[in-house]
Amino acid sequence: MQFLPGHTYHVYNQGNNRVPIFYEREDYLLFIKKMRKALLPHSSILAWCLMPNHFHWLIQINSNYEVLYEEDQRARILNPLNKDIGSLLSSYSQTINRKINRSGSLFRKRTKAKSLIEDEANNNYGINCFIYIHQNPLRAGLVASMEEWQFSSFRDYAGFRNGTLCAKELTRDLFKLPEDVGKFYKFSQKTIPDNNIQKLF
Repeated sequence: MQFLPGHTYHVYNQGNNRVPIFYEREDYLLFIKKMRKALLPHSSILAWCLMPNHFHWLIQINSNYEVLYEEDQRARILNPLNKDIGSLLSSYSQTINRKINRSGSLFRKRTKAKSLIEDEANNNYGINCFIYIHQNPLRAGLVASMEEWQFSSFRDYAGFRNGTLCAKELTRDLFKLPEDVGKFYKFSQKTIPDNNIQKLF
């Protein structure tokens, strides 16, 4: 993953061979705590959702984010956010592996990130991604309504919770989201065509 200052990315990963990565409420809460520590020094979180076997983040990289270069024969690029995401997943995996007495990789080897800049032709990419992330639990049949799922940022935007993980004002400005809670709730019910969903990945 190559993160650049000021760019917005859809970041996602899932359990290796689609195994569960969260087993109980405490696992989700631990992962959220680690998200805050790993992501916020480098980016603003616009939306997030943790599912039983995968996760989604929509983040905007800070304008003062520094990509470092290590001078050696290959002149490697050192992306601090890459390192911190790797540490997040590694430390979380170790905790879960100890907890359920398993070994091996919990997550797929590569965490993927798609830049909104890569899909400029699709002007609604960011909005569609924001809506899709929040609709995940509903689409998966885990809940009857989006606000029932505790482990996403939807409850914060829809006024059911006053969480501090997301940069809500930045997100509202960026995607021109309705400020009225009722209008936002209706807006979030938007149906995203399958071909637009495919473009999110």
